Amino acid sequence: MDFQISHELELIRATARSFVTDCLVPLEQQVEETDEIPHDLALKLRRKSVELGLYGYNMPAEFGGPGLSTFAQVLIDEEVGRTTLGLAESVRQLPLSLTHCTPEQQERLVAPLMRGEKTITYALTEPDAGSDLNALRTRARKVDGGWVLNGAKQFISNAGTADYIIVLTVTDPAGDLKNRLTTFLVDRNNPGLKNFSRFRKMGWRGYHLYAFAIEDCFVPDSDVIGTVGRGFSAMMASINYDRLSVAGRCVGLAQRAHEMAKNYANERITFGEPLANHQAIQFMTADNDVEIEAARMLVYRAADYADQKNPEFRIAAGRAKLYATEMLGRVTDRALQIFGGAGFMCDWPIERFYRDARAFRIGEGTSEMQRIQIARHVLSQARA
Repeated sequence: MDFQISHELELIRATARSFVTDCLVPLEQQVEETDEIPHDLALKLRRKSVELGLYGYNMPAEFGGPGLSTFAQVLIDEEVGRTTLGLAESVRQLPLSLTHCTPEQQERLVAPLMRGEKTITYALTEPDAGSDLNALRTRARKVDGGWVLNGAKQFISNAGTADYIIVLTVTDPAGDLKNRLTTFLVDRNNPGLKNFSRFRKMGWRGYHLYAFAIEDCFVPDSDVIGTVGRGFSAMMASINYDRLSVAGRCVGLAQRAHEMAKNYANERITFGEPLANHQAIQFMTADNDVEIEAARMLVYRAADYADQKNPEFRIAAGRAKLYATEMLGRVTDRALQIFGGAGFMCDWPIERFYRDARAFRIGEGTSEMQRIQIARHVLSQARA
């Protein structure tokens, strides 16, 4: 595989890096202290991202996106990963389940999303169902002209402020996983969405997670996304690409932490010489360098598989997600250690990197779920 980056891709990467460095990084401390990104500021940043051709960078051209290769997307992911998750929403990917929208839904929904005028999130996780979709309890009952939804969702990104929520529900309790689920587009102001509560979190300031109830929520037939009973396929359109995106972002954040630690080690004088001259620091720096490069190669390989329509992409994305998220935890831990007491203080962003890194091993499929899927794949090949 040739991972040579063309001049065009370098320009795309440079555009993303400049936007992150010039427009987002200067806002990080403000967001960290307030845990908020004001609506007007978020809208301004989205509009700037749209102007640069970055917003919704994962969307196909026929849906108003740039139609970038998966490899180009992970280059953007690396750059976006260098800032906070909340600010990264300014350069966000959109749910690929939107590619199941009808032409009418595209005009009504996808077009304003691509212009950054509206925002959307999707609601999958429930109090008793995370990775196990068979345990979903949210139900949709068919009525004249639409459906009535009842259930509850939790840990849903930006659900309290998004304009629309894609809700995964059970429409056929007796069906198997591939036939029992349906995705619905629900307006955030629908009176059937109730009791929104925002979680307090260890990290990810400015990126809010909510729980909410769904009580007799009527959704018209025109707001079914895709085919009734095929919600699993619609949701799975995103999941492997989302996992790969997380992996790319982890590489970017690890790279930033690594660069800061290297600079600090060269500048900090201890026992009459730079910290970087001490072998213990050199070993930690070497380990970080190797792990970041290994994760990057896993990400690039998975992206290449996606672009080649290789069926191994699903497992390759799982490998990349597993290794990159675990790698980020180790790299930020070593970076904080290199900074010593200064790294534990909030004056440097290192402690924030350390906190933010932890959640990536949970979201978009836990490390344990990745290991289960990878192991099943490997063992099935052995039997063959």
